[in-house]
Amino acid sequence: MSTSAIHATVWDETGGRGVPAVFVHNIFTWGSDEVYGFAAQRPLADRHRLLLVDRRGYGRSPDTGRSDFDTDADDLVELLARQDGGAHVVGHGNGGLAAMLAAGRRPDLVRSLTLIQPSAFSAAAGHPVVEAMLHRVRDSAGVPESVTPEQYLRASTEGLGMTMPDPTPRRLRAVATSMRERPVWEATVPLEPLRTAPWPTLVICGTWQDAPEPYRTYAGEPLIACAEAVADAVGARLLRVAGYYPHTQQPATVNAALRELWQ
Repeated sequence: MSTSAIHATVWDETGGRGVPAVFVHNIFTWGSDEVYGFAAQRPLADRHRLLLVDRRGYGRSPDTGRSDFDTDADDLVELLARQDGGAHVVGHGNGGLAAMLAAGRRPDLVRSLTLIQPSAFSAAAGHPVVEAMLHRVRDSAGVPESVTPEQYLRASTEGLGMTMPDPTPRRLRAVATSMRERPVWEATVPLEPLRTAPWPTLVICGTWQDAPEPYRTYAGEPLIACAEAVADAVGARLLRVAGYYPHTQQPATVNAALRELWQ
């Protein structure tokens, strides 16, 4: 399935009778990816029509000069508007940021909102851990033009103590797009529309206890602070699960929480 700009993989075992649920992925990945995407959420297709979005420049969606959270949000609004009665929305990381923006723009198209460690750092402005992270990235020189996607993928995984996924063409295209994404700290998420929305919001966050120390310090602690701030700001339930990729490392827990929310 595709809108005018993006592709969405559809998983549906309901014969078209299930309420739609739209999933929006993070960096380095695509909707149906088994490593970082939402492949482990496929069991939910027994009762719902799952639409796994590929953001622009990822998966089977068209290339883009620069991935941008505002454009992603517009694409999501267009996709949601095509669903009869709207849809449940699930977003991870940068995809969670785009989901928040889309839900804030058109809350009438949303049935529920689930945010897995969303990169909405404006919600945690002033938090020491977040401010330290922002200071670090803003003062960096950025990615040199000489760095290849495979080198960047290796540095972002093995360089932080994690296993590097196979550098397939699809993975390296996703990494190349991620290297050009508009910085998420430039986004200001309007929280009031989410706080006053008539539908429920769930925020899911890993505990990060077993994450490699560099990755926990560099990414985990700011994401935990952000998840806590978002949940508090919009009055959402905060679910903490073991690990640092909740939907891939603890799919049974996450899927059960989604089923409960969607009921």
